[in-house]
Amino acid sequence: MFNYYFQGLLLGLAYVAPIGMQNLYVINTALSGSKIRAYQVAFICTFFDIILALSCFFGMGLLIKNIPVLKGIILLAGSIFVIYIGISLVRSSADKIEEVSINKSIYEVIAKCFAVTWLNPQALIDGSLLLGSYHASIPDQLLLYFVLGFCSASCIWFFTITTIILKLQDKINQKAVKMINIICGFVLMFFGVKLGYSFIEIFMK
Repeated sequence: MFNYYFQGLLLGLAYVAPIGMQNLYVINTALSGSKIRAYQVAFICTFFDIILALSCFFGMGLLIKNIPVLKGIILLAGSIFVIYIGISLVRSSADKIEEVSINKSIYEVIAKCFAVTWLNPQALIDGSLLLGSYHASIPDQLLLYFVLGFCSASCIWFFTITTIILKLQDKINQKAVKMINIICGFVLMFFGVKLGYSFIEIFMK
């Protein structure tokens, strides 16, 4: 049980940590704003991220259960896609860190957090392929532990990165962002290979 929770946690951290729109908003808010606003953004992004993960995990998982042939297709596609994401992260340059206005109401902040999470087509595609693939490779009785680990990663990451940025505002640069992406890229490549092995196992039975 703990093994699947840890797998979900590690995969979740590798998935959420790369510096995209969502993380840039969290980081930029911590760099530009007060502690209260920074943690508000961390909490709201965590909420929307968990809801998105659950939707991708159980939505794609339900399709796989109803259409069994999808299992092999999703495992293979997911393996290739996750490895590709990992390679892209390792080769990518750091995203630009810009200042964010903090003179917004809480409703505007909620809308922004929703936008950078749910209105990002790439996040929807990535999440569906990644989590749909793992839903297909995990025994039903252990799915809960995996998804709990994956969702825990969002909470741990957003609050940790917010705290670190608040304390080390003057030391955060594009080199640090690049290093985060490289580490996450290698972790994702490992999980992509693992999915590929699950695909091969189907034909070994």
